[in-house]
Amino acid sequence: MAVKGILGKKLGMTQLFADDGRVIPVTVLKAGPCVVVQRKTTENDGYEAVQLGLVEFVKPQRVNKPRGGHFKKHNVPPVRLLREFRLADGKDEVKAGDKVLVEEVFKPEDRVDVIGVSKGRGWAGVVRRYHFRGGNASHGSMFHRAPGSIGASSYPSRVWPGQRMAGQMGNKRATVRSLRVVKVDAEEHLLLVRGAVPGANGGYVLIQASTKLGKRRK
Repeated sequence: MAVKGILGKKLGMTQLFADDGRVIPVTVLKAGPCVVVQRKTTENDGYEAVQLGLVEFVKPQRVNKPRGGHFKKHNVPPVRLLREFRLADGKDEVKAGDKVLVEEVFKPEDRVDVIGVSKGRGWAGVVRRYHFRGGNASHGSMFHRAPGSIGASSYPSRVWPGQRMAGQMGNKRATVRSLRVVKVDAEEHLLLVRGAVPGANGGYVLIQASTKLGKRRK
């Protein structure tokens, strides 16, 4: 299938044992099933892509009129999560209403990128957020967990953009690249990948074929 991505949900972490006895830490992802809500083409939209929806129950009152009209136009049931995945070319015959299953997209030993929203840690200082060393903890010190100077007075006479300071930690889009697919469970729509993925258990994730093959452990 030309669609090289799928929507899912993080269920949690566990471990598997390889044939040689090695312990493999894996994250269990509920990958799909998904449905093609819209097929975008170069002629109509300027690029080739599919809009996938994660098949999951959603209350009718949760679907507003614009989105309800979108689903009705393409003759698909309402879904909770919608995301786009680019296609390499326009030769694939994917159309609205087609199902996308995990076993059709990924196989064991494939490499995938997993995109999610990292856990929110609230407001954090520079020691926790950026691992600043801080000052001495000795008696009389007045510089323990402060960031220090953030800009000289004579030059540049201002704070540089991007200066590392206290602020919101986590709750941001994060991507983990080149995770190895360890196992695919077609019956339960499960995808087991080696290592950790962003977000809390129950959080939605996007799983797509890896674009950069980084150095990952086997």
